Amino acid sequence: MMAMPVSCSALRRTALVLALVAGGMPAFAQETANQSATRIASNQAAGEVVLIPNRVIYPGETIELAALKQVTLVPGKHKPDAVATRAEELQGKVAKRTLLPGRYIPATALREAWLVEQGAAVQVFFIAGGLTISATAVTLQPGSAGDLVKVRNVDSGKILSGTVMADGTIRVGTS
Repeated sequence: MMAMPVSCSALRRTALVLALVAGGMPAFAQETANQSATRIASNQAAGEVVLIPNRVIYPGETIELAALKQVTLVPGKHKPDAVATRAEELQGKVAKRTLLPGRYIPATALREAWLVEQGAAVQVFFIAGGLTISATAVTLQPGSAGDLVKVRNVDSGKILSGTVMADGTIRVGTS
């Protein structure tokens, strides 16, 4: 029986498809140039595919998929706990510290993008039963949805603490 020769690129494409299916990665993953990593992915059906930085990502920088690369872990190697490795965990997040190429991304090194910036004018609402009081305030610190931030009332100068809402307003008091 004579074996049909298989082209290298067809083999690499097949290995990539196997790695994508086994690793549960979305279709935007790029083919790796490292042939040995592709060979590992084809030999290991349950090979874990992770995303790591392909360049230095600086604190305060929003993480984009172009700054990440896909790698397949060698057999027997498992990612540490509390690291972000999937696109859903990384896309649109902001680095809290410098992220180095080729290293795992600790979940503690990421934060949500600020919904309100420090010094921005925002609407503040106090809601109690049927009573709603609104005022304009200036944020004294940045915050994401759900964060507790301090604001200064523009009219009275009083400093209040409130929760950042998904629409960018601040809710103070009881609700």
